[in-house]
Amino acid sequence: MLLLVLNNLCSMESEGIVIRIKTPVGDMDSSVDSPSHLNFSDLLAAIKDVMPEATVTAFEYEDEVGDRITVRSDEELKAMLSYYCNTVMEQRINGLLPEPLQIFPRAGKTPGIRNIHGLKVCASVIVSAELGMDWLCCINEHDLQYQEQLGHGNGGTVYKAYHLLGKRIVAVKVIPLDITVELQKQIMSELEILYKCDSPYIIKFYSAFFVENRISICTEFMDGGSLDVYWRIPEHVLGRIAVAVVKGLTYLWSLKILHRGEKATFM
Repeated sequence: MLLLVLNNLCSMESEGIVIRIKTPVGDMDSSVDSPSHLNFSDLLAAIKDVMPEATVTAFEYEDEVGDRITVRSDEELKAMLSYYCNTVMEQRINGLLPEPLQIFPRAGKTPGIRNIHGLKVCASVIVSAELGMDWLCCINEHDLQYQEQLGHGNGGTVYKAYHLLGKRIVAVKVIPLDITVELQKQIMSELEILYKCDSPYIIKFYSAFFVENRISICTEFMDGGSLDVYWRIPEHVLGRIAVAVVKGLTYLWSLKILHRGEKATFM
């Protein structure tokens, strides 16, 4: 499948493609000479040039049945280009002229209406001695470059992202706010706990923000992954892990916080 994607993109390198940006005031065509070199941030920048007054963080395209597919990362952009290249090939086989790739920018809602549930977030203001600036409280959608999806569940999706201002990798948990009241309470409880914690055995909470009726929670990125991905762990390593887990739980208990459900997937 990956080979097919690369072949499709490479077959169009010599002629490029035309992307048609659909806006409320009209269409704007943009030529792309090398589709395989196009990334999400570049295309988002082109959209912002066309719609400077709007807060655009994603865009959509239509599949063969007319359903809108949202693009928020480089991986999703590659999937869109692969779909478009296949469509162009079919059009040429049928003797038709290829149509431009049409995308529909998603403009963010104003701050007053994007948080329909009235959730409030207290972002921690932490001064980084290493950087000499309070970059942690300034994280927003525009300063993040999403790289890959790390996990997905009922509570939302976790992404690996690069924070341009802080120049480091962070984990971003994106949660749609069209969820049950029970999940809303769980989210606020998680935010409150992360905000309170200051321990080397608990992941650091950086910031949280609302965009397009969803909340994004930015935390420290743990590059080792979870324990369930490892086949066999040496006993001396397990011992150090166990000590760290106990210290983390002890710290939480000192804040009158009880953590339940410890398992390898969460460590």
